[in-house]
Amino acid sequence: MPKVLFEPEGEATIEVDALEDMTLMEAALMGGVPHILASCGGICSCATCHVVIADEWADLIGKANEEESEMLDTVASRRPHSRLGCQVKLANAHDGVRVIVPGES
Repeated sequence: MPKVLFEPEGEATIEVDALEDMTLMEAALMGGVPHILASCGGICSCATCHVVIADEWADLIGKANEEESEMLDTVASRRPHSRLGCQVKLANAHDGVRVIVPGES
């Protein structure tokens, strides 16, 4: 069971015990993480589940595909390790992953 550490900017870290094969978006919603709106329900069409993968986890999580990258282009707070939470599927190898949640989605 992967534990995810969500770090909303300016707020306390929220630990969520996720299930393998959940997305970061689903884990964030389950944990009540602020700023994760998930308006499209996880179909990569809104960018309201924007998160930033902590540097030390970026290689293991991987990069956005072309469709996701195009959607991330609409996000003002995009950073080098930005991802849409709905596109990151969790595995047991992700236990302890740190995810920064920008103040705006």
